[in-house]
Amino acid sequence: MVMALVIPAVMAMVGLALDLGNIYTAHTRLQAAVDSAALAGSLELPYDPKLDKGLVQAAVAGMLEKNYPGAELDAVTPGTEIRSVNIEAHADVDLLIMGFLGLSSQRVDATASAGFNKLEVVFVIDNSGSMKGTPITMVKQAAIELVDLIIPDGAQTDTKIGLVPFRGKVNIGEDAGDGLSGCRNADGSINNGIHEDFMHLYWELPYQYRRYISLDTCSSIPEAQALTTDKSLVTQAINSQTATGAASGTIIPEGIKWGRHMLTEEAPYSQGGSKDDFRKIMILLTDGDNEDGQCGGPYRAYYEPNSYWTNAYYGMKITDAHCEDGGVLNEHMLQEAQAAKDEGIEIFTIRFGSSDNTDKSLMKQVASSKPGTDDHYFDAPSVYDIDDVFKKIGRQLGWRLLN
Repeated sequence: MVMALVIPAVMAMVGLALDLGNIYTAHTRLQAAVDSAALAGSLELPYDPKLDKGLVQAAVAGMLEKNYPGAELDAVTPGTEIRSVNIEAHADVDLLIMGFLGLSSQRVDATASAGFNKLEVVFVIDNSGSMKGTPITMVKQAAIELVDLIIPDGAQTDTKIGLVPFRGKVNIGEDAGDGLSGCRNADGSINNGIHEDFMHLYWELPYQYRRYISLDTCSSIPEAQALTTDKSLVTQAINSQTATGAASGTIIPEGIKWGRHMLTEEAPYSQGGSKDDFRKIMILLTDGDNEDGQCGGPYRAYYEPNSYWTNAYYGMKITDAHCEDGGVLNEHMLQEAQAAKDEGIEIFTIRFGSSDNTDKSLMKQVASSKPGTDDHYFDAPSVYDIDDVFKKIGRQLGWRLLN
């Protein structure tokens, strides 16, 4: 008689435990499915930022069905304070023992949000003369569209954006702190054009050569814009790029270096947050390799000194930092990229225009791609590829759960 009473009670307890376990398992599975759906939706935000084109909705629904068939999608809504997609879904779990108590199923709910927040993004953009006209115009347009994506109008966001235009040096602007401003040499000292110890060589040149040398190659380089949440400041800085005026070559490691300075908490810039709190991004775009007049090709200078002698290396009296056969400039570029990565900075690289295998290989090494992939490296053979490349980068920036 005792067993007749105990066995049903034990079976009821076991059944109840199974029901509770099934509910827990279903909720865990649903949450994972909703997380994946939110991430899938966030990938479409660059193409459907207001969720009015159906792209986000379709991506969310497809991923939810794939990971939890039978779950029901309750809502897909845009985020309010940040550019994001918010997902609500539920599923019904069939019950065993609880069914005898009149409860045949139990509803479980899950929510998730994914998108853009807690980002620090610095554009490092080649402003050498070969970028003037349509190329720099397309770059500005694509960069501003990316800014619009990650800092929506009227939104309260923690995302910050900065800009480092570069040629043969960087004009660091007045936001760097410590009283620093103007163009800088590779060692951080002020760049005053051709080093004073080389000026006698300048005056020894025939006039027909001197007339092609500009002693001021700094004022035409747009000033760097430190990280800010002020969308208007960023847009103004991006639009200031023209790639015109007196040039001093293309020194990519200087762009990377000042981009790194901007993204860290240490001086000279102080606007960066902790790398534990922010995902730090550098987007590097160039249409050529390092060039200081000694690298061969159509931009080689055949008289010395020349305008290249106002760059960040010649400006501190270093005359043998070139790029041929690997060279110092390419070596320093890889070193600066590694220093940025060591600070937790992700680097996306864009090769615009026609590039040889050496150029592509260097940019792939600079990029923070996952092992066995080139997911942080992009080719943009023509000006009409630039916009799509920036959108592809935007997809990766939005791949982030926010709750």
